[in-house]
Amino acid sequence: MECVQGKAIVGGTAIGTVCLHGQAPVDVKRSRVEDTERENERYKKARAQAAEELQQLYEKALQEVGEINAQIFEVHRMMLEDEDYNNSVTNMIMEQNVNAEYAVAMTSDNFSRMFEDMEDEYFKARSVDIRDISERILMHLTGTAKENKLQGDKVILLAEELTPSETIQMDKDAILAFVTHVGSANSHTAILARSMNIPAITEISINRDWDGKTAAVDGATGMLYIDPEEEILQKMRDQMKKEEERKLLLDAWKGKETVTSGGRRVELYANIGNESDVASVLTNDAEGVGLFRTEFLYLERTEFPTEQEQFQTYKYVAENLAGKKLVIRTLDIGADKQADYFELEKEENPAMGMRAIRICLTRKDIFKTQLRAILRASAFGNISVMFPMIASLWEVQEAKKLLEEAKGELSAEGIAYKDVEIGIMIETPAAVMISRELAKEVDFFSIGTNDLTQYTLAIDRQNQKLDAFYDAHHPAVLAMLQMVIENAHAEKKWVGICGELAADEKLTGKLVEMGVDELSVSPGMVLPIRKAIAEI
Repeated sequence: MECVQGKAIVGGTAIGTVCLHGQAPVDVKRSRVEDTERENERYKKARAQAAEELQQLYEKALQEVGEINAQIFEVHRMMLEDEDYNNSVTNMIMEQNVNAEYAVAMTSDNFSRMFEDMEDEYFKARSVDIRDISERILMHLTGTAKENKLQGDKVILLAEELTPSETIQMDKDAILAFVTHVGSANSHTAILARSMNIPAITEISINRDWDGKTAAVDGATGMLYIDPEEEILQKMRDQMKKEEERKLLLDAWKGKETVTSGGRRVELYANIGNESDVASVLTNDAEGVGLFRTEFLYLERTEFPTEQEQFQTYKYVAENLAGKKLVIRTLDIGADKQADYFELEKEENPAMGMRAIRICLTRKDIFKTQLRAILRASAFGNISVMFPMIASLWEVQEAKKLLEEAKGELSAEGIAYKDVEIGIMIETPAAVMISRELAKEVDFFSIGTNDLTQYTLAIDRQNQKLDAFYDAHHPAVLAMLQMVIENAHAEKKWVGICGELAADEKLTGKLVEMGVDELSVSPGMVLPIRKAIAEI
C-alpha cells in the first residue's frame, strides 16, 4: 500500500480504479519496409479508426455537454482529412520505404513545428491539435490505443493538470474523484469540481504505474491510498456510508422554501457552466440559476460560437428552468481561461489584464453577438443579464448602451425579446467603493467573492503557494460585503453572492445577518445551505 499526502480541494470519499488522463508519448523507431502499398493501407486503416473514435467522442460530448463544447472532437476529425498532412505521410512511406509509424511521427513534428513558428497566436495553437491527432493515429498503428475508461466503470481520474475546459467536458457520471499534481484550491478547475460535487485532491506527484490500480481518495484530508489495505478500505467505506446518510437527511429539504426560523426568505440559486448542468440544478431543487458562466461556450473551440449556437444554448437552459430565474453572466474570458483564437497578447499579470468586460468593450462585435443571443433567448424564459469585472461607472453605461443597440437591431428585424433585468458583478475593490453610484444604474448586484478576495488581498488565487495567505474570511473582505449590501439596499436593489463564500456554511448566518438577498452555490450545496439558513 502507498499512502500519498496531497492537498484537499473538494471533500468526499471515493474508492475505485485509477484512470490516467493523458498517455505517455508512443516511442517510434524508423524501419525499412518492402511492401509500401501494404504499409500505406495500415496507415489508412489507423486513420479511419482514429476518425471513428473521434466521431464517437463527438456524439457522446454532444449529448452530455452540448454542441459548442463537443466541437473540438469534430475539428480534430476534420483535420484527419487534411490533404497536405495525408500526402506527407503517404509520400514518405512510398518514396522513402519507411514504416507508417515513423512517417506519421515525422509529419507530426514537421507540421507542428511549422505552426509553432508562425507569428499568429491562433495558428501557433494548432500545433497542439496536430500532435493530438498524430498520437491518436500512432496508438492505433502500434496497438497501444486504450478504450476510453470514462465510457465504462466509474474511475478515479489521475492527471498532471486539468484545464477548466477539460474539466467541463468530462462525463461527471463516470468520475469518482479528481487527483492532480498541479492545481489551486481557488482555481476555476477546483470551482468546477465543486460544482460537479466530486472529491478532488491536488499536489500529488503522479506515478504512471498507478494506472489501473485500486485507489481510495479522502477529499477531506487530501490523502491518496494506492492498493489500500483492508483496514483503510473499511474506514473509507464507513466514511462513504456517513456521507450517504447525510445526503438522505438533506433530501428532506427538497421542495421546502428557503427561510430562516424567523421567517426571513433568502433566494437560493445554483451556479452552472453549461446546459448539461441544468439537470443537477433541478435535481438539487435550486430556485433558479444565479450564475451561468458563459465563457465555457468559448473554450476548446477553434472559432467564436455563433449567435445561433449561443441562442440555442441559452434557450435550452431557460426553457428547462420553466420560469425560474436564469442569470447569464456575459463573457468572462482571460486570466486562466484562455481561448487561442481570441489572439490575446501575452501579459505579465493576466489576472489584472485584458479580461471579461474589458475584452467585451474593446471587441464590441463579440459582445454584441452574445447580447443578441441572450435577448433572443429571453423570449423563452425568465432571463437576467450580468456584466463581470466592473470597476468604473462608464463601463456599465457603455455595456447598457450596447444592450440597447442590440434591442434596436432585433426590433428592426422583427425578432421577439423581453426586457431583461440588468446586473453587475462586484468583484473589484473599486466597484465596492462606488457601489452606491453603480446601484443607480442596474437592477441588482452579485458579489464574486473569489476575485474580490484576490484583488483585496493582492493574492493570485491560481498560485497554490499562496493558499495559506488566501483568507476569504478576512475582515476587509467581510467589511466590503457589508458596504455593498447596504449601498444596494439604499437604492432599493437586491444583492446576491455567487462566489465560493456563498457555499461556506460557517458564514451562512453572518451573510444572512448582513442582509444578503440571494445566494448562488454549486448545485450540490443547495440543500446544505437551505438547511443552514433554516436553522438561523
